[in-house]
Amino acid sequence: MKQRLGYIVAIFLAWLPVFAIQKPVFMLYNHGMAEGVTFVDWLLVIWHGLKLDCTISGYLTAFPLLCVLLSVWLHGPWLKKVLTGYFAVMAALVALIFAADVALYAYWGFRLDSTPLFYLKTPKDAMASVPLWTMVTQALMFAVYAYAIYWLFKRFILSWTPEKMVRQRLIGTLSVLILGGLLFIPIRGGVTTSTANVGMVYFSDNQFLNHSAINPCFSLLASLAKEQDFASQFDFFPEEERQAIYSSLFLPVDTAEYKRIELLNTQRPNILLILLESFSANAVEAVGGEAGVTPNLNRLSREGVLFTNVYANSFRTDRGLVSILNGYPAQPTTSIMKYPAKSQTLPSIARVLGEAGYRSDMLYGGDINFTNMQSYFFSSGYSAITADRDFPLSSRLSKWGANDDITLRWLYESIKERPANQLWMNTFLTLSSHEPFAVPYARLEDPYLNSVAFTDSCLGDFIDKVKLLPVWDNLLVVFISDHGFRYPHNVQEHDPLRYHIPMLWVGGAVKEPMVVETLASQIDLSATLLNQLGLSSDDFVFSRDILDSTLPHYAFYTFHNGFGFIDENGKTVFDNEGDRVMLEESVGGSDSRLQKGKALLQTLYDDMGSR
Repeated sequence: MKQRLGYIVAIFLAWLPVFAIQKPVFMLYNHGMAEGVTFVDWLLVIWHGLKLDCTISGYLTAFPLLCVLLSVWLHGPWLKKVLTGYFAVMAALVALIFAADVALYAYWGFRLDSTPLFYLKTPKDAMASVPLWTMVTQALMFAVYAYAIYWLFKRFILSWTPEKMVRQRLIGTLSVLILGGLLFIPIRGGVTTSTANVGMVYFSDNQFLNHSAINPCFSLLASLAKEQDFASQFDFFPEEERQAIYSSLFLPVDTAEYKRIELLNTQRPNILLILLESFSANAVEAVGGEAGVTPNLNRLSREGVLFTNVYANSFRTDRGLVSILNGYPAQPTTSIMKYPAKSQTLPSIARVLGEAGYRSDMLYGGDINFTNMQSYFFSSGYSAITADRDFPLSSRLSKWGANDDITLRWLYESIKERPANQLWMNTFLTLSSHEPFAVPYARLEDPYLNSVAFTDSCLGDFIDKVKLLPVWDNLLVVFISDHGFRYPHNVQEHDPLRYHIPMLWVGGAVKEPMVVETLASQIDLSATLLNQLGLSSDDFVFSRDILDSTLPHYAFYTFHNGFGFIDENGKTVFDNEGDRVMLEESVGGSDSRLQKGKALLQTLYDDMGSR
């Protein structure tokens, strides 16, 4: 029985060098993109890529494990014959995926996903665009790699396939099942809150190194599991009608020339963007919420620019991040963050600031691999990421990671050490007000409100200390929620109250206190901020400057397969699945909110499909 258990482990381990060798081969093949890459970088690519290599090794070991389990009861030469065929097929499949991947990367800039399957619908046209030398090169690579993989398994694995009978079959069965349970850990991607995803292997601000670490088999499987034809969804209107309705969202409503409103006393402040986990406007008195929960935000709101009529675009952090940092509306049926090949094409505040000389860093006390966040941030132009892995275990007291008092202390020390001549933006996603709201604080009875109050107290202490630093004079601090929360607890998931959030700008770079009551969404932060900095926001096609009075202003949000559209005349909420209006509130007569919301959603999915 020991031989059988060792046999399974050996199969798992044998796949690892098969995948490890792919990394240097991939980098050599695409050597033109590897300028400035050091030997240490090569080793780091192999090391970080090991995470997904283990995942695919686990998948490829699952079938042999089942066969070994069956052999406990049916011994004989059949096991070797079955696995010989299995390894031959898998060797060919792994080699084919890799040979296609290394060639396509130079043209597409991302690792293999399901995109080629679309072109296989017209194979003649697809092959016509492939140079002959590429076809020959990849055919040779496939043949050599497939043979090498098969030889490895034939020489070191198949040669000692167990055939003898197991005497204690029940114990043997139990042992294999336990080993199968352990095998699930690498298949899942570990034991943390995040499951295996492409972003797990990202480790550098050099995108080529991150891409080099990806296992192409995993990239393809993940893409196939999530593949959707986005452009064909939500086809509410013919193209001309969609375009006409959507364009009306950006047509001037005032013929007067736009007069720029200056909120800042400088166009080049350092920027601290604090994303407030689950902060609902209903919990913040300064924007009409419950009194006594956030005394520090209330106090700071009298010192800066307070936006009182802002709505989140979604109910999830991964979608809220994209709305804020990329000016890209949230999707009701998916999250673009789960598609690195698409999310890396989005415009981003960090990338625009990078072109203006800024360095952008990210801080989050939780698991940065959750929902592909790590790959997303690096692709969006962030240079460094600090997450739960960078804090000692003793500091990770929350289910999600390090509480906000810990991360804010780290952030304060980081800001103190920033060089005076370096422009920077630091993005900080708070954590403690995330369910289950377990915080080292007990001021309010309601768990959610108490967690919000805890984060508010941490932020108040932090801001008071930063005010004493020289950096404060040229600092813009932007507070904005990643999404709202169902508070009061009788609020429905689709209700606009669920999506009303606070946004506040404070700091020495703010010219004077002001209250802005204009209706806006998270996606509008991009255009508003960049315009204040004198930088172009043209690429953020869904974002509008909140301070531009000549444009129509509205809020758009999505929930599970539905959306809400709010303008100055009322609110409309629509359920896509039930094809019904769930809420209709109008100040005046009927208007076209439903059509505008549908046109915006259709435009969004058309845009996703084209990326």
